[in-house]
Amino acid sequence: MRPVVWLIGGTSEGRALIKEMADYPVQLYVSVATDYGASLIEAQANVTIMAERMDLAAMRAFLREHRPVYTIDATHPYATIVTATVQEACEAEGCAYLRLVRPAAEGGDYITVADFQEAVELLNSVEGNIFLTTGSKNLPDFVGVKDYAERIALRVLPMESSLMSAIKLGYKNANIVCMQGPFAQDLDIATFKKFNSKYVVTKDSGKAGGFDEKVAAAKAVGAKLIVVGRASEERGQDYNGVVAFLKEHLKGKE
Repeated sequence: MRPVVWLIGGTSEGRALIKEMADYPVQLYVSVATDYGASLIEAQANVTIMAERMDLAAMRAFLREHRPVYTIDATHPYATIVTATVQEACEAEGCAYLRLVRPAAEGGDYITVADFQEAVELLNSVEGNIFLTTGSKNLPDFVGVKDYAERIALRVLPMESSLMSAIKLGYKNANIVCMQGPFAQDLDIATFKKFNSKYVVTKDSGKAGGFDEKVAAAKAVGAKLIVVGRASEERGQDYNGVVAFLKEHLKGKE
């Protein structure tokens, strides 16, 4: 019987690790929070995907039933409650725990994600209104956010094509701002306040694109800024470290 490995998280590193383990002699169970997260994972013979949110009791029950040799926590660095719960479950059931972390971003008081898919997964793990400043091109990604029509307001260029794209995707007319940037900090503050934004999503557009103003404005209104770009974390092992560990302990072993 092949050993079982349990991987938790819908991050890009998690998806890369799934592909890495395609030819490992293991049965890999993958847990993600949503059906959207599950849809991003390419099918492979040794993978079983589970799209559900698990509390401590459910995690412990899974560990008792399947007895994985390793549990790999590849959740987003911001998902601190999930990480703490996974650690508690593994400790209680005597399962070896590996934490896959991303190198921490340098710069400011904001959350960084690797791509728009990870931004969606993160937003599905929290509550509150969201303001998008990522432009019209990536609006289709955010329809994967639960209750997106109610939760999301957005800013796009004042172009008919951008406006119609947002409307056709189901975003509410009243939640669409059409303006040409870059924007002053005071205007960003007023906009974020108007839509009661708890989360602001942006790209690292640099000083010329008003990035510094958005960082300051989000802080001023008490919103958490999510930046699609670089990220890092100082604990656990990075992707290469986890791969090296798994190659040493699992690959080529029946």
